[in-house]
Amino acid sequence: MPVPYYHVVFTLPAQIADIAYQNKAVIYDLLFKVSAETMLTIAADPKHLGARIGITSVLHTWGSAMTHHPHVHMIVPGGGISPEGKRWVSCRPRFFLPVRVLSRLYRRLFLEKLIATHKAGRLHFFGDHAPLADARAFAAYLAPLRNAEWVVYAKRPFGGPEAVLAYLSRYTHRVAISNSRLVARGDKGVTFRWKDYRAEGRERQKIMTLATGEFIRRFLIHVLPSRFHRIRHYGLFAKSACADNIARARELLAVAKSEGQPAATTVDLNKPSCPCCGGRMIVIEVFARGATPRHRPTAPTTVIRIDTS
Repeated sequence: MPVPYYHVVFTLPAQIADIAYQNKAVIYDLLFKVSAETMLTIAADPKHLGARIGITSVLHTWGSAMTHHPHVHMIVPGGGISPEGKRWVSCRPRFFLPVRVLSRLYRRLFLEKLIATHKAGRLHFFGDHAPLADARAFAAYLAPLRNAEWVVYAKRPFGGPEAVLAYLSRYTHRVAISNSRLVARGDKGVTFRWKDYRAEGRERQKIMTLATGEFIRRFLIHVLPSRFHRIRHYGLFAKSACADNIARARELLAVAKSEGQPAATTVDLNKPSCPCCGGRMIVIEVFARGATPRHRPTAPTTVIRIDTS
């Protein structure tokens, strides 16, 4: 649709990621449902947006070094249909929903549903986590998480609907690592490129070599349970009424545009597209092949993020 699209990410604390590895289907499903419920609830609140929104969620379970890091990426239009269904409600420019409010509700709902799942006997524990089968031990394990910050962050909006499609086409069906990141394989193992997000600038791009067995182990961590859907749609995009909702949204957006209200972001087609997110880039320097660029890299793009320190 001709509106700004936002990229929102919900992550799991390390303690829950640890038990998620032994309970993939159950906890990944909770991650999907709770993150979607959080977004739909806050968006429907008149204090924030006051509208019904649509969400496309994609599950990723890996970090750049193929470690276990479950999180959900959401692609969300910057607005929604009003409760009475008579107008399109746009979010504020370059701001979707308050991440701190999202984080608090997400934490509360997830812990409530996780405890209920444990009581229903749907969680299983092995090895060092075997004692968590006891309800008291499990409650004590979760206790520190009630006051910890749960990371939810929203990236800046995409460059336009085409950029959203470009992003989804690149990242929805990749698992753990793309072929382009593989550097070499040999007697010492497999070498690949990865990003160290604790570093800045050129120091972020690094090379890692893993023994073949360890490389395969890390890759197999991210194989999902049979028939588990890693792409899901919620709200206006839920399959049951998706076509009708999108048709209504387009109708309302057309009315808003005819009344002189901004319905879409302006995209400068003369600027090149970013190969990662599809947004328009700004050329800061042009230099000859083989020459050393004079421009020093700046800090990465700031994102709206919960402070976890």
